[in-house]
Amino acid sequence: MQQFPHRYAVEAAARNYGDVRVSGDSVPDFAIAAPPEFDGPGDRWSPETLLVAAVGSCFITTFRSIARASRFEWTSMSCQVDGTLDKTEGGIEFTDFIIHVELTLPDEETRERAHRLLEKAKEICLITNSLRGETRLEVCAVAA
Repeated sequence: MQQFPHRYAVEAAARNYGDVRVSGDSVPDFAIAAPPEFDGPGDRWSPETLLVAAVGSCFITTFRSIARASRFEWTSMSCQVDGTLDKTEGGIEFTDFIIHVELTLPDEETRERAHRLLEKAKEICLITNSLRGETRLEVCAVAA
C-alpha cells in the first residue's frame, strides 16, 4: 500500500440535458443519469447506485485484504447491498446500508473464523466509515 494521503480525482461533465459523463485517469469513461425515483431513465448508473455499489465493493476488497493478511482461505463471496435514502431532520440522506453476504469456504471448520473476519471487514470498511448512515451486516450463508 502507498503512503497516505491518497488522492482520487474524477471529472464529471454535462450539458443542460442528457447524461453526466464521468472520467478518470486509467479507467473507462461512463454515463450517469438520475435514478427513476428522481425522474431519470433508470437504465444507467446513478450517483445513488454508485454509492451503494461503493459500499459493496469496498466491503469485499476490505474482506479480501483482511483474509490475505490473516492467511484465511475462502472460495467466493457475493454481497447484495440495500441502501435506504430517506428524509431526515437534516434533509434527504442515506439512513442505512444493509450488506447481505454469501461467503463460500473451502471447508466447514473455518466458519466461525469467517464470521469474525466478516465483522472486522464491516468495522474497518473505508467507505462505510465515511458515511453517516448506519451499516448492518447480514451473513446470509457461509458454506463449504
